[in-house]
Amino acid sequence: MITLTKSLGNLIEVVRKMALKGRTPTKDEKKHMDDVSRIGCIVCRKLGLGYIPAEIHHINGKTQPLCHFQVLPLCYEHHRKGNKEHPISRHPWKKRFEKEYGTEDELLCLVEKYLEIDEGSWW
Repeated sequence: MITLTKSLGNLIEVVRKMALKGRTPTKDEKKHMDDVSRIGCIVCRKLGLGYIPAEIHHINGKTQPLCHFQVLPLCYEHHRKGNKEHPISRHPWKKRFEKEYGTEDELLCLVEKYLEIDEGSWW
């Protein structure tokens, strides 16, 4: 029980640190991230599960130039729930995640395609 509690505490600390790092997005970056999140989880869509609400995953961290434009919409389960089985979460199992669902760059290209399709649509 102590080990489980300690592991849970470590996971909470990792999530908290992930959320705090980074620079404040510009107005254009905020709009882009909002547009991306409206797509829903890109992995769930790729799997044919339809629209599932998403949170933003930064593929190159939150401090690099253009980092807020290099984002993926992932549901909680695919982003950080912490499951190494199905559904596989990106954090902390990047290699397993990419093997199962495609690389982050491949998923980013898919996001860009959805944004182009939706560009003329009304939300």
